[in-house]
Amino acid sequence: MQTGFHSTISTNTATIDPDEFRKMVSELAYLKAEKRGFIAGHELEDWLAAECEVRNNCFYWLQEED
Repeated sequence: MQTGFHSTISTNTATIDPDEFRKMVSELAYLKAEKRGFIAGHELEDWLAAECEVRNNCFYWLQEED
């Protein structure tokens, strides 16, 4: 959902482009749903788990760059 609001996603001290973050979360949530066989009723669970995983991974990736 596009709201026209653009900011950065914070992972404690690191920031991620919100469009890139949304794209990574979307792709990972899709993979989680695919692994489950696209059984309905788990969409929010998949999205939130993907968000958490991407946020954590990005935090560590960006820490390695410092």
